[in-house]
Amino acid sequence: MRPVTRNTLVGILVVVVLLLALGALPSYLKSGDPYYVTATPTDGTYSVENGTAVNGSVLTDRRYPYTTAALGNATADTAGSSEPYWRGPVGLKGAFTHSPFDERDALRQRYDNATVGESVVVSHNGTFYRVAVTQSV
Repeated sequence: MRPVTRNTLVGILVVVVLLLALGALPSYLKSGDPYYVTATPTDGTYSVENGTAVNGSVLTDRRYPYTTAALGNATADTAGSSEPYWRGPVGLKGAFTHSPFDERDALRQRYDNATVGESVVVSHNGTFYRVAVTQSV
């Protein structure tokens, strides 16, 4: 094998390994306190029909894993929370992974009328929940 061919193949292999490492690395990065998506039962005059609440049955766990986990752990009397999410150092993790902040922002943009402050009202199994990103369970 000629040196130019060998060096090219080694260079391509290094780039592939580096890209694979960047894909796997963010899941191991943890810094600061963890964030959770919490679903807290709420009272009020909310309705899916007039757009003041998101229909939780249309949210998929592939697109909204943190939100659906929090709703799945909640009951009509107690709040539910998702698995913890740690931000990576200097914002490195956020560029490569899906975060609870992405979910909250997507819900707030898509369902503007369901937004209450920093949270979103979601209807799930006949109960209305305020879904928010918090640092405590």
